[in-house]
Amino acid sequence: MSERKVVSVLLDELEQLAPMGYSVGLHIRFATPMVYKSSYPARWVEHYNLHSYYLRDPLVFWGIGVEGTTRWSSIPLPDPFGVLKKAAAHGLSYGAVSSYGPITSRSIVGVARADREFTDDELETLRELTIQLHVAAKPPSDLSKAQIEALKCVANGDRHSAAAEKLGITESAFKARLQSARTRLEARTTSEAIRKAREYRLL
Repeated sequence: MSERKVVSVLLDELEQLAPMGYSVGLHIRFATPMVYKSSYPARWVEHYNLHSYYLRDPLVFWGIGVEGTTRWSSIPLPDPFGVLKKAAAHGLSYGAVSSYGPITSRSIVGVARADREFTDDELETLRELTIQLHVAAKPPSDLSKAQIEALKCVANGDRHSAAAEKLGITESAFKARLQSARTRLEARTTSEAIRKAREYRLL
């Protein structure tokens, strides 16, 4: 099963756990997640983004600083901007958050509901799903120098023949490098491979 399919299946499971939606940020690096998905109510997402609450959200601060799983109500951090109260006004009255992975590539998953606190068993399910999502979306740690050179040539607009001449290899060898880069990045096209390599900060 492809990475994309595995993540999709796990998100479906997460949706069953979270009646009021979820927020998933996987492999957060340099304050930016490699993968971000949210199924929270659209009006809340719009309000959240409009006011840049991700810079003020105690759930985000907790997730970056602590690896674990807890209910929103158990987080001891201050909320001077009232982010959680505003979330409750949009139906996200109860929630839980799970954080997993090294600080250099942390994944944070939040879930919400309107009717009650999440049970201990549900917290354990959230923890397992967070770990599985983190592992499933793990970016490659590196590309070979040859793969990077090939992707850079295409990204810079070189045709295959010109790129091959520039690198001093045959056109078939150049195409083989692109194919290996696509395979490494689990990309269907070279354009997708370039996009992923940039997202993973490999280019």
